[in-house]
Amino acid sequence: MNVMITGGAGFIGCNLADYHLRRGDDVVVFDNLSRKGTNSNLAWLRERHGESFTFVHGDIRDFYALVAHLSVETDRVYHLAGQVAVTTSVRDPREDFQINAYGTLNVLEAVREAAPQAIVFFASTNKVYGGMESLAVVEDGTRYRYRDHPLGVPEDLPLDFHSPYGCSKGSGDQYVRDYARIYGLKTVVMRQSCIYGTRQLGVEDQGWVAHFCIAARFGRTITVYGNGKQVRDVLWVEDLIDAYESAAQHIDIAAGQIYNVGGGPDNTISIWAEFGPVLERLSGRHISTKFAEWRPGDQTVYVSDIRKAQRELGWQPKVSLHEGLERLWRWVDANPEIFEPPILEPVITRGVNGRKTPLA
Repeated sequence: MNVMITGGAGFIGCNLADYHLRRGDDVVVFDNLSRKGTNSNLAWLRERHGESFTFVHGDIRDFYALVAHLSVETDRVYHLAGQVAVTTSVRDPREDFQINAYGTLNVLEAVREAAPQAIVFFASTNKVYGGMESLAVVEDGTRYRYRDHPLGVPEDLPLDFHSPYGCSKGSGDQYVRDYARIYGLKTVVMRQSCIYGTRQLGVEDQGWVAHFCIAARFGRTITVYGNGKQVRDVLWVEDLIDAYESAAQHIDIAAGQIYNVGGGPDNTISIWAEFGPVLERLSGRHISTKFAEWRPGDQTVYVSDIRKAQRELGWQPKVSLHEGLERLWRWVDANPEIFEPPILEPVITRGVNGRKTPLA
């Protein structure tokens, strides 16, 4: 099999590349290495697989770079590259749009021109549902919960793009779906909840589960935005890869479809009121925290209704919340050298427009 992974040196991308390389597939890792930790992830892939994959130092805003590495032999394109933080999108909405909306259109057009037979997966986000103010939310002792949606939010909930990030990702989400309807491409939109796992070098703006683990391991103060009762469903990265594979195996059903892919109601946790005690148990120490104002577009609760993926793809999470958190903690604890500077220092890259732009 021949696959291209945009953002292939990122957290999800390198785990996905590793999965395909272990199967013996031909893999193109396409990444501009602007994300913190991508150099480390790329080095990890080289240690495990040597020169058996192709690395392209490319940017999804460069249409011709994408076309050059696609062909009629390409079986799958995983579009994972993007600007990933709400806060960054608020600071620079133009850059956010160029990467997430225009970049996604470039990927679709490149596939349409050079590899129209390929399956295209798009890593979308629960942020396309916005603040979901129409859903009644109840505040309990350590968490928020939906009053009327115990199984989570379904795919047919009206879209409401909050924040520039929500708008840019939502635009990509709808373009990917429409390219199946208008051009007949085999596209699948995965609206992902909080994905976590090994090789995730989380920072404050994105990857909160890993960020909290890393901060706790190294005795750093954790900033909690809001009151810490915000609830998320979390999904172990290998379960996400299983969802992609399940969709590929059922592409006759999945093409042109949108799926919520998260841990679902069985794998939920509040970001600090419940996660904090778990981290203190894992670390064996009190963790220093400070609280700050709510961030724009922050949902009090988001839980994926994953029944459509279960019904149509035969998929469901296998790694429980507590097992996954134990695995992640052990990995962070065993690899302290990964988290030393300059790995977690801000990275400056030069965009295709020639302007130096922080993409942290």
